[in-house]
Parts: sequence; structure tokens; C-alpha cells
Amino acid sequence: MTAALAVRGLNVDLGGRRVLRDVDLKVEAGDFMGLIGPNGAGKTTLLRAVLGLVRPASGTVEIEEAPIARVRQRVGYVPQRHEFAWDFPISVADAVLSGRVRRMGWLRRAGVADYRAAGAALARVGMTELADRPVGQLSGGQRQRVLVARALALRPSVLLLDEPFTGLDMPTQELLTDLFTELSGEGRAVLMTTHDLAAAMHTCGKLCLVNQTVIATGAPEALRDAELWRTAFGIRAGSPLLAALGVN
Repeated sequence: MTAALAVRGLNVDLGGRRVLRDVDLKVEAGDFMGLIGPNGAGKTTLLRAVLGLVRPASGTVEIEEAPIARVRQRVGYVPQRHEFAWDFPISVADAVLSGRVRRMGWLRRAGVADYRAAGAALARVGMTELADRPVGQLSGGQRQRVLVARALALRPSVLLLDEPFTGLDMPTQELLTDLFTELSGEGRAVLMTTHDLAAAMHTCGKLCLVNQTVIATGAPEALRDAELWRTAFGIRAGSPLLAALGVN
């Protein structure tokens, strides 16, 4: 089976320091994979390298067997909320429409297909009624839904999510979790960084433990070896984290 996302031999240096080394990762169409590791493990850097926002020292990234540079429009990205300029005078609808730029091109005006894609994405996250509201007037949960819709407007085959649940109330977390599960069920590959380990164990079909390199990948029930989690998180035997996750 062709992998929706294939990372091979990826090495990334930042500030003269190697932050990712020999990363090999495959995400299949229909996967909902949680990318898990401690702070500084390189999770966000890995997502940015997949997008081509960080130049790797070596290695390759392919989307459906094509180099990422040729098919970047197939990848939707939901950054952490603080990375978006919420004080910019733009409506919800226009913010979501901006997600189409990679398909439209910077100098092209939006066409009927672009507006339809943006409208469908807004409906998918339950934000249609707020389409004309300035983004600066939104709550944290509404802002997160706008970022998800902005990524979905691209109609991607691969969706990258960077800590999408941080600071959200439980109803919004549940809404987005259901949406991500639905998207993977429709055949999209979903790769999500998260610090909520217990939720990831429960909701993600696969997990990838990473700390500068991939420690292990598999279904949650296949990652019950405490040594894998100790290696990934640098924790001692008997750590409360292991007990909370039910690994031994």
C-alpha cells in the first residue's frame, strides 16, 4: 500500500544542534496517529520539516510517493493558535479562504471552487453562522475551529495538527476529536502532536513515540512495554506516568 506520508532518514539541524536524527515514519491513508514525546523532542520540527518550512540536513519527505515540494497543496496544517495573527482585520470566512492560497497561487483571485471549499470547511467545523465575524472577536475554541477549517479548505489528503487541544474546553475537544476521527475514516491521513497522552491512547488508532528520533510506532495496545515510554520520556521505572497509562 502506498503511504500517504513517508519520511525517510530525516535529519534536521537548528541553531547548530541536531534536533531530529534518522527519522523514519509512515502514515497510511485512514490513519489517525498521535505524535507523542516530551517537550523538545522535535515534534513540531518534524511537522514543519514535512511541510518544507524547515530544510532538513538530509532525508526525504514524500506525499503519496511524490516529493513534498511538488505536492505541498495536498497537506493541510493546523499550527498552534499563537502562530496566527488574530489581531489582523479579517473575517472568519476570509481566514478560512486563505487556506486555499497554495491551490490558488498568490496572485490569483479566489474562484467559485475556492469559495465552495471554504464554505464546506466552515460547515464541517460548525462555524457557518460566524462566517462574517472578525477573527479577533472569537473565543479560543472558535479560533481553533477556524484553523482546522482553514486547513480543510485545501481538501488535503494529509492533515497535520500541532497541539490542537491546548487550552480548549472539553466540549470543543470532543467536537474536534470526533471530526479528526471522521476525517481519518474518510481516508485522510491525520498526524497530531499532543501532550494529552491518556486521550491519545484512547482516541488515536496509532501512536508514534518520538524523542529526536522515532522510538516506536504502533497501535496503542501494542505499545505497552514500559521501556519504550521510559526511553521516549526519560522517566524512571515506577513513574506515575507509566501507571496512569497502564503500561508495565
